Amino acid sequence: MNIVRYQRYPQTDLSAVLDRITSMQAEMDRVYNSTFGSSFRSPASLSRWNPAVDVYQDKDQFVVVAELPGLKKEEIEILLNDATLTISGERKHEGSSEQGFFTERFYGKYQRSLTLPTPVDPGKVKASYRDGLLQVVLPKAEEAKPKQIEVALK
Repeated sequence: MNIVRYQRYPQTDLSAVLDRITSMQAEMDRVYNSTFGSSFRSPASLSRWNPAVDVYQDKDQFVVVAELPGLKKEEIEILLNDATLTISGERKHEGSSEQGFFTERFYGKYQRSLTLPTPVDPGKVKASYRDGLLQVVLPKAEEAKPKQIEVALK
């Protein structure tokens, strides 16, 4: 019997919980497919996937880097709604119409939503895509940046 450490997930970040549930479903699909083979694969198991992301933060901005290999920039949609960044689109299956003997690549619709802890300036957001990596730079709003306060002597 293995002992697994309890991890408490914050109740306020519903998108993070949903991302974890979707990741668990993808992992279960992977285990099922590796056990029973691709001939039993259901189309629903390949209909949605989540790209891996890294999020960095400094005092001025957030930087989100998402892995989207093999996509064209036209296949990537980026939406910022308040403090929630959503990256979505669809990867189409290329090649013949026959089912592959063995496949590990994900096809179909993808979506990843991240709720940022502080407001960002939507007018200054920039995105770039190169070598399968999408980088989104989200400058923090002025009211969210830390302010240095001088202490006066009396």
